[in-house]
Amino acid sequence: MRSHEAGAIHGQSGDRGPAWLHAPEDANQLVPQLWSSSVSKVDDVLTVAGESVLDIAEEFGTPTYVVDEDDFRQRARAFRDAFPNADVYYAAKAFLCTASARWVVEEGLNVDVCSGGELAVALRAEVPPARIGLHGNNKSVAELRTALEAGVGRIIIDSFEEIDRIRELATELGLTANVMVRVTAGVEAHTHEYISTSHEDQKFGFSISGGDAFEAVRRILAEPSMSLLGLHSHIGSQIFVTDGFEVAAKRVLCLHARIAAELGYTAPEFDLGGGFGIAYTTQDDPSTPEDLARDMLRIVDDECAALGIDVPQLSIEPGRAIAGPSTFTLYEVGTTKTVALDAGASRLYVSVDGGMSDNIRTALYGADYSCTLASRRSDAAAVLSRVVGKHCESGDIVVKDEFLPGDVKAGDLLAVPGTGAYCRSLASTYNHVPRAAVVAVREGEARLIVRRETEEDLFALDVG
Repeated sequence: MRSHEAGAIHGQSGDRGPAWLHAPEDANQLVPQLWSSSVSKVDDVLTVAGESVLDIAEEFGTPTYVVDEDDFRQRARAFRDAFPNADVYYAAKAFLCTASARWVVEEGLNVDVCSGGELAVALRAEVPPARIGLHGNNKSVAELRTALEAGVGRIIIDSFEEIDRIRELATELGLTANVMVRVTAGVEAHTHEYISTSHEDQKFGFSISGGDAFEAVRRILAEPSMSLLGLHSHIGSQIFVTDGFEVAAKRVLCLHARIAAELGYTAPEFDLGGGFGIAYTTQDDPSTPEDLARDMLRIVDDECAALGIDVPQLSIEPGRAIAGPSTFTLYEVGTTKTVALDAGASRLYVSVDGGMSDNIRTALYGADYSCTLASRRSDAAAVLSRVVGKHCESGDIVVKDEFLPGDVKAGDLLAVPGTGAYCRSLASTYNHVPRAAVVAVREGEARLIVRRETEEDLFALDVG
C-alpha cells in the first residue's frame, strides 16, 4: 500500500480505481447480489417492495436507512431452516430496534445482546427473556442484575471478575444463573484486525492455550449459583470461508472433552458464534445459510466423532448476514467536483447529505461499498467517482470507488446497498448532525420504525 499524506484510505485504490472494480457497460444497471430481494428499477427509479425512492425521500427525507422487511425476515428464516436442530441467535449489535427484535422472534430466532441498552430494547419488544443471551467483556453489576432479574436464558462470561459478580448477584437473588464461557481459540480469522476476535492478543474471552478457559470452567462448576451451559467461540466478522470455524471447533471441542474427562462435567451446549460475510461489492462472494450449515455441522460432527464424544447442542449468531443486505441508505447529492489525479486521470467527488455519522465503516475499517444513481436514468458515460459526506473530515468517505454517470448533480438521489449492519448501530452525531431515520418497506407501504433525530433531541442532552 502506498502512503498518502491525507491518510491510507486515500492511497489504497490507485488513480483508476481498485483492480476488482470495472467500468460498467450501463451505469444504471443494478448488481442483483448487492441488493435486497425486492429492489429493482421501475421506470429508471429505484424501487423497494413496490415503493419508489422518490416517494420515500419526499415523505421521510434523507439520509434514510431503507429496510426491506420481507427480505430481513426471509434471511432470518433461512438461517432457522438451514440449522433446524441448532439454536439461532440474532446478533442484535448489527442492527436493533423494537421492530427488528420482534421480526426475528416472530421468525423463530433468539436474540443476542451485548449491553444494558440492547437488553432494554429486547425486553421492550417483549422478547421472551429465556430467548435472550447477554454478551460483553465488561458487563456492569447493574447490567448483570437486570439480566438475572429478567431471567435471560444465558450470560456469556468473559472474565474472572464477572464470575465473582454473577455469583454474588445470583446468591443475593436466590436463583441459578445459566452461563457460557467465552474462549479464545487462537484463530486468525481472515478479516480486518478490529473485527477479528479469536486471536490471543485482544480483549475478548478466556485463552484456551494459556489455561484461563479451563480455570474459568473449574471455578464456575464449583459455584452452586451457576449452571454451565457450555463453551462459546467467536472468531470474527465478515468471514467468507469456514476454515477458521474448523480450527476453532477442533480446539474448543478438545477443551469440552477435557472438561468432561478431568472435571466430570459434560456441557450440553456449544456456540460457534457468527460473523458470516455478505456482499458489499462485486469482489465479495458470501456463502448461503445452507452452505454454511452443511460445512459447520459436518465440522462439529467430525470433531466430536474424532474425540469420541456426543455432539452438544449447537448455537450460532448471525447478525450482519440477516440485517446487512436487507437495507440500503438513501442520500441526496449536494455538490459535485472533478479532481485531477496522476497521469491525466480524474475522479468525480460526489458529496451527499450524510457521511461518516451514518456509516463509519469506510473510515473505521476501510470498508468498500457500492452505490447507484437512484432517482433517474442517465445516458452519460460512467466515470470513476468517490461518494463523500458533509462532515469536516477528509476521511469522511461513504463509497471509496465506484463508477457513476458523469452527469450526477445536486438534487439527485444515490442509494448505497448493504448498510443494514453496523451503520445505524455505529451512527453518531458528529458535527452535531442528527442521526438518520430508519424506514421499513413491505408490500408497497413504507413506515417509520426509528424516527430521525432533530436538533431538539441534541439540545435535550445539553444541560449547560
